[in-house]
Amino acid sequence: MFEQTFKNIDDVLWKEAGCTTELDYTEQTSWILFLKYLDDLEHSRAMEAELQGKTYAPIIDAAHKWSKWAAPKKHDGSFDHDKALTGDDLIDYVNRQLFPYLQGFKQRATGPDTIEYKIGEIFSEIKNRFQSGYSLRDALELIDELRFQSQKEKHELSHLYEAKIKNMGNAGRNGGEYYTPRPLIRAMIQVTRPKIGERIYDGALGSGGFLCEAYDYLRQGELTTSQLKTLQTRTFYGKEKKSLAYVIATMNMILHGIDAPNIVHTNTLAENLADIQEKDRFDVILANPPFGGKERPEVQQNFPIKTGETAFLFLQHFIKSLKAGGRAAIVIKNTFLSNSDNASRALRQELLESCNLHTVLDCPGGTFIGAGVKTVVLFFQKGSPTRKVWYYQLDPGRNMGKTNALNDDDLKEFVQLQPGFDDSEKSWSVDMNGINQTTFDLSVKNPKKAEEAALRDPQDIIAEIAALDLETAGILEEIRGML
Repeated sequence: MFEQTFKNIDDVLWKEAGCTTELDYTEQTSWILFLKYLDDLEHSRAMEAELQGKTYAPIIDAAHKWSKWAAPKKHDGSFDHDKALTGDDLIDYVNRQLFPYLQGFKQRATGPDTIEYKIGEIFSEIKNRFQSGYSLRDALELIDELRFQSQKEKHELSHLYEAKIKNMGNAGRNGGEYYTPRPLIRAMIQVTRPKIGERIYDGALGSGGFLCEAYDYLRQGELTTSQLKTLQTRTFYGKEKKSLAYVIATMNMILHGIDAPNIVHTNTLAENLADIQEKDRFDVILANPPFGGKERPEVQQNFPIKTGETAFLFLQHFIKSLKAGGRAAIVIKNTFLSNSDNASRALRQELLESCNLHTVLDCPGGTFIGAGVKTVVLFFQKGSPTRKVWYYQLDPGRNMGKTNALNDDDLKEFVQLQPGFDDSEKSWSVDMNGINQTTFDLSVKNPKKAEEAALRDPQDIIAEIAALDLETAGILEEIRGML
């Protein structure tokens, strides 16, 4: 129903000089979509209040309502082009009046868990990139055609928005930063099996894919009013450092049906691990933390195991943030399993001693579009040490890429075999008694393929060389800084 509208919006953005990348397209679509969603939400709340004989106090004042500046209508419901701002007048209004007004909600809100605070956060972190008021006018009129009033409409819009996020991830050099393949996320959720009433957390939120898929998983079937309220308000929690990702995650969760997401715009790693208390812990953690990044020395001081590798700091944070008995599924680069540096060894030891690392899913190269390193997924439960690790080597039987992306069928056997930790040509178990207690090496070594020559795809080798070159350049820069 809305697919053509989204295509038309992209056509408008493609012609707009201020928008040059897929990231810009998604960012600009997001803030306009958010304001349209907010207008529909206000309309629904006002109607509900009227039916109950109550007075509704609107969030957005009359001067800045969608119907005032974005889509003024005549009495018959048709668009009023005479009252609609356009050209330089529209750009001037948006930049000088609308955005400052919306940014002010952050100070006026009663708390960070309110929709008012979310409004202030979003519009404090992004800016209007439209330079042409005529292009913006076209985009506003197209988005005004969208409706957020029924679950069916929200469901369709969420799928279209997901496609936009995927395109944005594929277009960027760090595609995995914005987009984790949804089939992989769904498999991770099926293995961790979250339940209504449990708190689910992603401290490296990105576009919010893990929490959105977890919501879809828990939303299946007939739920009571109490269960729905629990899903809406006390189930999903997230933190995100980057402004654009925070905005996209907020919009993505809203479109999936979570009206006021419990997500915070902050650097997760700036929190000292020693300050995490029982009330701050979660039942389920699902995440794909950024890897290859570097954190400053003052951030590393928040962690017992000091390392500049962002993903290793996140893994410490996730272990600490799990409740006793809590389950986690974390994507991490496969070199974590075998790196010989002190931090990697210490972190593997910490994981094996404080958690039951029951499953390792070895993902093929190309699983993450735009990411040049291979990854694994670590599945663990906190509270008891690891006795045995079950490995599954995912092999779809084809080279992965944009035109051969991961799908749900690729992961079907993994999901079927995992509950029983069953052996197969692609899966096996390793007893911890056989692990070197000095190195704690957890490398993926399929015993069924021990006699085969380990031939690697040339593209994998090139991608790994490129990734190593980037890491080497970063280390050289650090050394230069010391000199």
